[in-house]
Amino acid sequence: MDTIWLGGAEWLAVLRIGLGLWWLESRRHKDKKTWFQGSGIAWAVGVAAKHRWKAVRSGFESLVVPRPRLMAYVVAYAELALGVGLIAGFLTPIALLGGLLLNLLYFTLMIHDWAEQGQNSMMALISVVALFAMSWQTWSLDNALGWFQ
Repeated sequence: MDTIWLGGAEWLAVLRIGLGLWWLESRRHKDKKTWFQGSGIAWAVGVAAKHRWKAVRSGFESLVVPRPRLMAYVVAYAELALGVGLIAGFLTPIALLGGLLLNLLYFTLMIHDWAEQGQNSMMALISVVALFAMSWQTWSLDNALGWFQ
């Protein structure tokens, strides 16, 4: 494989790190004070209530609605863990799978929002490429520790 400036493995690490930065930005832009009081989940409740798929509406009502503060913390700290894990290359395959799952959940919930669909589908694509290309082989704690060889 011919590349410019960096080798193929390094470019995959750049892609992985960029995805980690994207997750950190997703967490950073939240207004933490109102988010942890449940504002983000309250907004999502409105989205889920109008969802075209009954399974999404009922699943959201049974899993998320009764626990808005807990879910706000779960979302914010999941995004933080994904960002840090992908940037550092720590437990990278697990972070990539977790991020892929979270993007698929976001994509499904926001099925009516083209901007969200674009962002989440691109993040999911990067996760798949980084996972199958084993992007933790370069510039990662996983590689330094000899994990996931």
